[in-house]
Amino acid sequence: MFPSGTGKVESHSNIVQRHWHPLQLAAGVAVRAVDDQGNLVMQAKYSGLHALRHFFCSWCAARPQDGGLGLPLKTVQVRMGHSTLAMTADRYGHLFPSQDDAEVLATGERALMGA
Repeated sequence: MFPSGTGKVESHSNIVQRHWHPLQLAAGVAVRAVDDQGNLVMQAKYSGLHALRHFFCSWCAARPQDGGLGLPLKTVQVRMGHSTLAMTADRYGHLFPSQDDAEVLATGERALMGA
């Protein structure tokens, strides 16, 4: 998936150490840590590439006005390969727009009750 400079497959460790971690540090996605000598250093916040999967799913689910795509839950589930809607909703449900049904319910109540 990621070729090296010689055209061979790049190792996961090289991708993470040589590219992913420096990219996070350059973007300010870092945490303070202490090295072996007791010096304060900045380290990449995310150790592996799985964080990119969470970013993608969050981007798909979030509302357009929040910078996302605003895709329906079922579409996000399929794109992520989750086995159930519940799996997607449990992890990312807070990102999907909630709808205030008060007006819809009030209209229905008026129609049923004749008020």
